[in-house]
Amino acid sequence: MFGQALHPDSLFPRLIGHWVLRGTIARQQTVHDVTFEWLLGREYVQMHDVSRKPALNGRTYEAVVLFGRDPQTGAYACMWLDNTAAAAFDPQGIGRGSVAGDSVPFLFHYTATDSFHTTFVYDRATDSWQWHMDNDSSGVRRPFARVTLTRR
Repeated sequence: MFGQALHPDSLFPRLIGHWVLRGTIARQQTVHDVTFEWLLGREYVQMHDVSRKPALNGRTYEAVVLFGRDPQTGAYACMWLDNTAAAAFDPQGIGRGSVAGDSVPFLFHYTATDSFHTTFVYDRATDSWQWHMDNDSSGVRRPFARVTLTRR
């Protein structure tokens, strides 16, 4: 896979840059600064997400997320690392997905019955992203976050 160009349907180039995230996470209005940048010769994309306001516990939310895409199959993967729980690269922190039009839905499996959906939806008209996150317990999805990413 090393050195192979990304397939034309890759959404990565549209993510690159500086964004402001606005919306609701866990029923709380929030604003974050989010940056996406290429890594390792444009083989991967890194997202760095930092909340502008500390949570009730006084800690500012921060995440680093690595995205990769298999140029042969088109399958996407992401590894989510944040400061809400420390782990030694737990498989539960890795989501998998495939492009569906202008969206990439990722699924993180936690247990046989619990999972988490994270879907990025690109809006070509506004060059912005909708980002939907849902908890899923036994097939019942409950919204966790509804946010929009707009360029800074």
